[in-house]
Amino acid sequence: MIKHTDILIVGCGVAGLFAALHLPKDKKITIITKDTAKHSDSYLAQGGICVLKNEEDYQSYFEDTMKAGHYENRKESVELMIRNSAHVIHELETFGVHFEHNGEEYLYTREGGHSTQRILFHKDRTGREITSKLLDAVRGRKNIELLEKHTLMDLWIADQQCCGGVILPEDAAVYAMHADYTILASGGIGGLFTHSTNYRHLTGDALAIALKHGIRLEHVDYIQIHPTTLYSEKPGRRFLISESVRGEGAILLDKDGNRFVNELLPRDLLTKEVYKQMEKDQMPYVRLSLKPIPEEEIMGHFPHIYKKCLEAGYDITKEPIPVVPAQHYFMGGIWVNSMSKTSMERLYAAGETSCNGVHGKNRLASNSLLESLVFAERAADDLSKNYEALEDAEEIPNMTTEVEHEKYRDPEKIKREYKKLVLDKIKEMEEQTKKRMSDPNDRS
Repeated sequence: MIKHTDILIVGCGVAGLFAALHLPKDKKITIITKDTAKHSDSYLAQGGICVLKNEEDYQSYFEDTMKAGHYENRKESVELMIRNSAHVIHELETFGVHFEHNGEEYLYTREGGHSTQRILFHKDRTGREITSKLLDAVRGRKNIELLEKHTLMDLWIADQQCCGGVILPEDAAVYAMHADYTILASGGIGGLFTHSTNYRHLTGDALAIALKHGIRLEHVDYIQIHPTTLYSEKPGRRFLISESVRGEGAILLDKDGNRFVNELLPRDLLTKEVYKQMEKDQMPYVRLSLKPIPEEEIMGHFPHIYKKCLEAGYDITKEPIPVVPAQHYFMGGIWVNSMSKTSMERLYAAGETSCNGVHGKNRLASNSLLESLVFAERAADDLSKNYEALEDAEEIPNMTTEVEHEKYRDPEKIKREYKKLVLDKIKEMEEQTKKRMSDPNDRS
């Protein structure tokens, strides 16, 4: 069976939703998501979203981003993100997003790697505030359909261009969807790891599909570990303790209650220090104390963290909590240019599944939501400006036979193969990186 849409978007985090809202209203847009609409990592983001406060802050913001990324960032992408930040914030506010204010002025916070306060936030659930408002806007558009529990199994490729996707609904047979353009915005790879802050269903399917079809990837071994997640012996997703907590004064303690590190180091450097201390203490965690933060600020700024920790048996207003690093973010992904175009015609990518070079080797705190939004809008703008309809599906090499083929009859087998494909590629790239570091003359 073949279904038809004009534009297929895979994923409904902020990248997928923002792209949909910037596409022409006379086009039929179909968004599919592997789980329910609210189960995206965008929804989980706690800390906030960066913004260029004024021109005087530009060079500092640029340098902070580059330094955190070990100067492996694409400078053009960093500049595009920073220069478009104020515009994106204004756009979000038109969709009803609320950021904290002090009177009529924005209230800013600071996180690790930032030389000043430039992060807007909504309590400690900024991602939920942004994603829920964008989701409401999408559901209000008559030209957009949102299909939950629909998994992308493959891309429909013909004549070296993307013609849509092969989709598996939770409760129906697999089918092909013909689309003039496709945007991949399917999130990160946390589901591949035992300990991660990500939802478990985010397993890098789009990366595996890209590898399968020879679509260019970049820096797939650039994986960020967040230094502070709530320690638990239970299996499943790890609860993030936002970097904003440390930005507001929380300190990290060893087993004897002594502070051992500068808590505002970039995430990768701080993670190394935490692991070092854990090994020194022979403990499976270190402790995070919020004692330097006034109780009223904890309750006002971090109510969700307070509630979650209390459910786990810790009162953060009275005692330190055990924290441990866990996989958090993916800086690599499907290579895209400055307009979010992949190496395949009619295929775009945005958000964590893409790699536009903004983050380099390590992401600066609270740049993820901003980067996703800026480059999702750029994808939508470029697609709209250069829109050309495909020929009818019936004229393209017929997909129906392939969809009904045995290879799509066992989705669990395909999922296992995809996971192995991605993990093998990560391992291969890690080994290449180690080789380059050990041999300066190696150019492989």
